[in-house]
Amino acid sequence: MNISFTSMRPEDSEAIVAFLSSNKFPFHVRRDWTKPELRELVDGGRYWNSESQGFWIIGDGQCLGMAVLEDLEDDTPMFDLRLAETFRGQGLGVVILKELSAMVFNSKPEAVRFEGQTREDNISMRKVFLKAGFLKEAHYRMSWPADDGTRLASVAYAILRQDRESGETTSFDWDDLKI
Repeated sequence: MNISFTSMRPEDSEAIVAFLSSNKFPFHVRRDWTKPELRELVDGGRYWNSESQGFWIIGDGQCLGMAVLEDLEDDTPMFDLRLAETFRGQGLGVVILKELSAMVFNSKPEAVRFEGQTREDNISMRKVFLKAGFLKEAHYRMSWPADDGTRLASVAYAILRQDRESGETTSFDWDDLKI
């Protein structure tokens, strides 16, 4: 499937609210939004400002979901990825993440690395990261509040520009300091 990204603009406000309110996102920090809360978020410029830009993910003429690039003024942008429920579990995550990485590194020459995070129990997304060439770099224990009041770990993955260009994943020693 060919994947492309279309920048979100203020005239997309209603479509963004409709997408976010009609799909469930069980592995995101904020899972349930009211339409007024979403409108306030969207109208506040969340998807088009100097630090973040939202994109519709298009595949074979269909809107598959949305991605938001964040920390755009840094040399390590991050992302938020949300696929529509109807397109989950079809193996599209790896293709989308590889294309998103290509877009970031091609459009931001100053970007050194590209990072994303997910909950420890989001096994599907963790596998997507690995298959797309990302490397686990952090495991933040008890940093993600869950709906039931418990706290889960947040797991961070990143890909380096040099790794994407070479096709090789630069590793490191997790236990480099011994006592």
